[in-house]
Amino acid sequence: MENDNKGETIDIKAVCKRLYKKKRFILKVLVITFVLSCFYILPQPRYYKCTVELAPEIGRSMLSSGGLTSLASSMGLDINNTMLSDAISPELYPELMKSNGFIVNLVGCKVRTKDQKVNTTYFSYLQHYQKSNPLTVPLAFIKKLFERKSPDNEKGKLDPFNLTKDQDDIFKAIQGKIMFKVDKKTSLVSIEVQDQDPLVAATMADSTMAKLQEFITRYRTSKARHDMEYYRNLAVKAKADYEKSRRLYGSYADSNMDIILESYKSKQEDLENDMQLKYNAYKAMIQQLQTAEAEVLADTPVFTVVKSASVPINPAGPKRMIFVGGMMFLALFITSFTVTKDLII
Repeated sequence: MENDNKGETIDIKAVCKRLYKKKRFILKVLVITFVLSCFYILPQPRYYKCTVELAPEIGRSMLSSGGLTSLASSMGLDINNTMLSDAISPELYPELMKSNGFIVNLVGCKVRTKDQKVNTTYFSYLQHYQKSNPLTVPLAFIKKLFERKSPDNEKGKLDPFNLTKDQDDIFKAIQGKIMFKVDKKTSLVSIEVQDQDPLVAATMADSTMAKLQEFITRYRTSKARHDMEYYRNLAVKAKADYEKSRRLYGSYADSNMDIILESYKSKQEDLENDMQLKYNAYKAMIQQLQTAEAEVLADTPVFTVVKSASVPINPAGPKRMIFVGGMMFLALFITSFTVTKDLII
């Protein structure tokens, strides 16, 4: 029993002596690790982050359920999104960045770098003006040699349904640079944009927020706008019918002012009645159109901007000191374990 306990005990003095004996080797490993870490991380391009926050308006069915919302929230339930009148609740906003149909709205946004040297579209900026680590250039070149070239679309054409290889790479890069986050309790939407240029990061954060608002507004009001357009067409047709009937009645009345025959009077009354019916129909369509316009306004969501975009001053990364320190700590741990494993295990 004593032998087993002795076998399980680690001799700390022996471990320390072994580490001291191998100090030159450990120091060499740390120096090499430091040099290689610096060699890799120093050429890595810096990047900046800009975050905007907005609170979307909840569905109209929630306007009278404030007490119920508070009660459900205290129980850990998110009743906001379950009672929204939208099929696209705030929790689903991050999924929009997986949709080419939404990303295509971002690629045409105009961006300008902080040094004013580049002024182009976001797509062109990502395609031609991105810095890369010089160490990765040979690997990227070799990889490109073995890639199959896909047939390009027509020049200048961007079809989200049928992207080329280069276009797909840009779309994936955008998905990695723009992140949506949603607080489930408050439905607060955060949009974080990462880029190598601080002004571009702020510009795209603001543009993405605007495009998101446009997308949700277009979705929320799609049915109401369709109804409004339908009643507008009916109102135009009803007005044309009424004006035609009015001209016909006026022309007939002017032509037969002195005629007292009952047949003429009867026809005049018929024309007058028809004109009145057409006017009533036109008036009804105008009322329906006004109701539809009010419905569009009622369905138009209101977004409260909690945090607006601002150009970041300090870079968000890469954290070079943390990276080098972490690599050296890892090298120290692995090296120490390697030289003392016969004493530990």
